[in-house]
Parts: sequence; structure tokens; C-alpha cells
Amino acid sequence: MRNKNWKPFVEDIQAEKEKIRHEILFVQWLFIALFAAMTVFICTYSINNKETLFENDYNGREQLLLSENIRGSIYSADGQVLAETVTDKDGTETRNYPFSNVFSHVVGYSTMGKSGLEKSENYTLIHSGLSFSEKAALDEKDSKYEGNSIYTTLDPAVQQAAYDALGAYSGAVIVTDPETGDILAMVSKPDFDPNQIDSMWDTYLSEDNTQGNLLNRVTMGQYPPGSTFKIMDAIEYVEENPDTWKNYSFDCIGTFEKDGGSIHCFHYETHGQVDFEKSFAESCNCSFANIGLSLDRSSYENTLKKFMFNSSLPYDYPYEKSTVDFDDTTSAKELMQIAIGQGTTSMSPLHLNLITQSVANDGVLMRPRLVESTKTASGTVLSSNKTAEYATLMDESTASTMKELMQDVVEEGTASKLKGYSYTAAGKTGSAEYDQNDESQSHAWFTGFAPVEDPKYCITVIIEGAGSGGDYAVPIARRVFDACFGQ
Repeated sequence: MRNKNWKPFVEDIQAEKEKIRHEILFVQWLFIALFAAMTVFICTYSINNKETLFENDYNGREQLLLSENIRGSIYSADGQVLAETVTDKDGTETRNYPFSNVFSHVVGYSTMGKSGLEKSENYTLIHSGLSFSEKAALDEKDSKYEGNSIYTTLDPAVQQAAYDALGAYSGAVIVTDPETGDILAMVSKPDFDPNQIDSMWDTYLSEDNTQGNLLNRVTMGQYPPGSTFKIMDAIEYVEENPDTWKNYSFDCIGTFEKDGGSIHCFHYETHGQVDFEKSFAESCNCSFANIGLSLDRSSYENTLKKFMFNSSLPYDYPYEKSTVDFDDTTSAKELMQIAIGQGTTSMSPLHLNLITQSVANDGVLMRPRLVESTKTASGTVLSSNKTAEYATLMDESTASTMKELMQDVVEEGTASKLKGYSYTAAGKTGSAEYDQNDESQSHAWFTGFAPVEDPKYCITVIIEGAGSGGDYAVPIARRVFDACFGQ
């Protein structure tokens, strides 16, 4: 009887023990699952971000590799050396840049923090992909392994032409192949000699130095696009009015006012009665302010997004995003400024060149390519970057219309200094106004391509504070085109 009274109590204890056992097992398997998930995450993150982790200042792996490997070389598209490591008889290694200042920003430097391709491709350059037998042969000689090499799309002849054409101006030039997306030249000035970067470092970083020698203006520079932004207005207007855009007409009296906003043409020039083609060719600010106000806001905003404003560019290396403040609340006054590439709108030469490429390539933007392949020091290909389409930014009909409009700029408008050569060219000029020291100044822009019938070269030029794009940027583009076509 006594045992019978204790039985429910014993059963309750056993049930409680079983419950606790299940709870302990649950916690145990939960921790095992969490540990497994954490392990998978760490391994996946390490694989996907191996270069980022490698470049971390707390990671001593780079110095260990440099004690075993010689930093690899960087080559141009035709195999010329752009950067190499030279070893003296006593074993001292020195990074050598045969072209000195010419490729300074795009190739960069490998000390004092690194920049350009020297920084972006650092992981590849200090690793060695040589075969076991090749490494064994070097071990017998007690020699360091040679690092992997980078083969770029850069064309030394085009780069030199762009460098020489820009001369003593502050600004930038980028030359690309719109059919492939290959970057043929990238020049920014003021520049520097990467061979002397160590000795000049303090000078470049001095508060007294306001030149910005280390800044790559092609990718990191942000400027008001001025009248080159009318390419965007024209694309939107033509797409909104595919059958009637040729009927457009406007009477330019040199100034245009609307809802408290006032726009004037460059130097208050009066263009008179202009149609759409003439408005674009002569870069009439008043007419394009009027066109901007007529655009469908929602459609225009979507077009700007499609053309990568306020968003990422398909470029694998450091750059600054271009911006434009535009939405449903934008006032007429602000919209008029946006339409002529002024106000708060800012743009990089790289971005403008991408847009120009899409016009030249029938609306299709190719993914920009700066590195063509990676090879071992003995020539074995480790990886290749194939040409690839990025996106269709406009239909072929719109691109064809834009080609005609941009050719009119050369034949009858502000880029007439490109007219009459053995090649046909098309483009758009810009004079982007800004205030400095309470004085109004202008950046000179040009962006365009040649030959019109089968574009092979796309050029974008900006000269800081020079004035008219037609007077200053176009002649620089012409000299580069001349070199490209062997003039």
C-alpha cells in the first residue's frame, strides 16, 4: 500500500528527468547546429573575401609572401612593361615604371599604401602560380618565385597621345573601344612619377599642395556635366516623342524664365528659332530648359536610374558615383538647372564615357574591361576576362537618332573643330559653370566617338576651369583621334 502511494511520485520524477534530458539534448544540438552554421559562414566568407582579408593591415601574410615571391609585372595590351620589379646584385628589389608619369594613375604605385592596378591587383601580383617543377628549379638556385603578371587592355600609343594632348591642363581623358568595353587610355592631370613616390609623398600630402596629384580624375572626379547632360535630355525626349520630336520648335532670345527660375545661354548668346536638332547642335540652354520642363517626370527619373545615376557603375575598380537630385518634388527652377547639367548634378568622366559608348554601340553598353588576363611569369594563363554585355540602355532606333544628333554637333554645331578630317566624328560639348573665389568659371567637356559609321574609339575629355568645351576640349579630342587613326 505504501509502495503504491509512492508510484505516482516516482513516475513524476522520471517524467521530469526525461523532460530535462530532452531539453539538454535540444540545447546540445542547437549549439552544434549554430557552431556548424558559424563554421560554414566563416569558411564561405573567407573564400569569397580572400583578397579583402588578405589586404587587412593585421594580416602578415603579404610580407611573408613577399619574402618568398617577387612582385609580378603589369603589361600593356601589346606586351610592353608598365610596371616591373628590378632586382639588384645585392638582392635589393625596386619597383620600376618605364613610362614614368604617363600611366601614373591607372597603373598606380606599390608603396606608401598603393593605388591603381598595383592596389586592386595586389593579391594576384604577389602570388605565384608557377608549377611545382618551375618552383623546384628556382629552389635549387635559391631564388625567389616570380609573381603572376597582369595583362591590361591599355594601348601605349593611345595613352601617350592622350597624355600629350592634355598637356599642362588639369583634367582627364579616357579612351575606350565601345564594341568591347576595353579601356585603351586613362589619363589624369596633375600627375606624378611613381618611380619617385616615396621621396615625393610628403609633398603630395602637404596642406600647401592643392593640385591633387594623386587623384584619378577619370574615376574619382565629380564635376557638373554641363551641356553634355543634354544627351540624357535628348534620349528621354526622343523616347517620349518617337514620332513627333522633329516637330519641336523654340525661339531662343538668350534667356529663359519660368516659375522663378532663370536660364541663359552661354555668354547670353541668342540662337533665334531652333528645332530639336539645332537646339542640340548649338547647345541652346534656353531650349533645353524648356525641353526639361516638358518631360514626363516619372519616365525621366526611371531613365536616369537606368543610366546609372545615383547607383553603381559596372566598373571593377574604385570610383565615385554620379548623382542627380531629381524626384516628384523637384521644382521647375531646379529641373531647369538639371536639364542643362548644372545645379547639384555631378558626374565622373568615366560615367559619361559609358553613356557615350552605349550610343556608339547601338544602345548596348559593354562591361568595362581594364584587365584582359592574368598569367604566370612563364606565360601560363591563369584567368581571362572575356568581353561581355552589361545592359541595353536604349533601343537601336534611339541610339541611331542620337548618333545623328551628335554628328550634327560636329558638322554644324559646337564641335566643328572636329570637322573635315579623314574620319567622321560625333559628340557633345559642354561648358560646366561653377563658382570659385566668388568668380564664375567653366569646365570644358567633350565626349564623342569615331568613325560614326562604325565606332572604334570613344573619347571623353574634361579640362578644369578652361572655359568652352568647343574651344578647349574638342581640340584635345581631335589630337587623340588623329593618333588613333594615324593622322
